[in-house]
Amino acid sequence: MQLSPELLCSAQAGDNEALSQLLAQVRPDIRRYARRLCHPSSMLEDVVQETLIVIYRRVGSVHSPTAFAGWLMKVVGRLCMLPALMFMRGVEELRTIEERGQFAYVPALDLRIDLIAALESLPASHREVVLLRDFEEMTIGEISDRIGLGR
Repeated sequence: MQLSPELLCSAQAGDNEALSQLLAQVRPDIRRYARRLCHPSSMLEDVVQETLIVIYRRVGSVHSPTAFAGWLMKVVGRLCMLPALMFMRGVEELRTIEERGQFAYVPALDLRIDLIAALESLPASHREVVLLRDFEEMTIGEISDRIGLGR
């Protein structure tokens, strides 16, 4: 990734034109990172869009232009690990009590089977993160230490 230090500094200083140029310039790199880091069933464009939003909001937290590529890759990797991205487009608001009621009576065994199937569909590395977070109630830092990502 070739990123002009001046462009990043201008974007961090609040120059909207520089920020727009930065977002346009890094978009292909984000897509390439997402193709490499995300599960094939992930919604690639959602990961790209969410990453652009993170850059827009947090570009000021990058300490140096040389750290930007690593930070960007970490952001993409984290977004790829969010299983919720796979379901974003399919989620609809339940508008009536009757619609809500039909989901309240799903047998517990069916819910367990669905949960197991969903977990098994994840790549092993993603499944490990979900299990450590949701079942062992570890913090993100503890998970990072456990799987060797460091901070």
